[in-house]
Amino acid sequence: MKHLAILLCSFLIAAMAPAADSPVYELRTYTTNEGKLPDLLKRFRDHTCKLFERHGMKNIGYWVPIDKENGSENTLIYILEHKSREAAKASFDAFAKDPEWKAVREASETNGKILAKAPESVFMTLTDFSPPVKVGAGSGPRVFELRIYTTPDGKLDALHTRFREHTMKLFEKHGMTNLPYFKVMDEDKGAKNKLIYLLAHNSKDAGLASFGAFRQDPDWIKAKGESEKDGSLTIPQPDGVKSIYMEATDFSPVK
Repeated sequence: MKHLAILLCSFLIAAMAPAADSPVYELRTYTTNEGKLPDLLKRFRDHTCKLFERHGMKNIGYWVPIDKENGSENTLIYILEHKSREAAKASFDAFAKDPEWKAVREASETNGKILAKAPESVFMTLTDFSPPVKVGAGSGPRVFELRIYTTPDGKLDALHTRFREHTMKLFEKHGMTNLPYFKVMDEDKGAKNKLIYLLAHNSKDAGLASFGAFRQDPDWIKAKGESEKDGSLTIPQPDGVKSIYMEATDFSPVK
């Protein structure tokens, strides 16, 4: 029995861990000093993105929030793809030591530091119901929405089930495009209670209208009611569901 228990534990650990050939993703948020966002964007456009690729990191998407309250004047949000957590560390270590990066950083900060604080970083893997990560432009102009859900203890699996079986289909029904859905890897960043995902809309107004119709859809009302018989799947606002409408930068692979 002891050997059986050990084998079972090993199986569960292996099942929960990302596959060896599955990439990991990193959501990074930069906050600049006042008036420095254009300088940061120029540094990424002209240098940083290329240096990331040189050191084995894949650029996925770069966005700036649309609304001032979400950081339209001082925030850059982007996603990188890494082969693994270990590869991410090795890549950033090599990037930080790269003489070209050191020269670029020094030249770009002649008139003062660009960043107001250290970058925020969240490592993630794709959920089993996520669309694949694809770079490139949409069929027309679009805006993006970053959404972060925080669940009460023990409710994340139920939230995943609702998205897998109902929510994503209803989003598409109401004109929203599902982009990647992510699980957080580190417990201190929300591994047990956060879902992070991206949607695309024709415009912010279109996104708001789509959500208005979605919330009134009888199929959604039924799915929500049945899934929340034992309580809400998100914590109370303002922290339960966070939404940031964003525009892709001109150098973003995803547009």
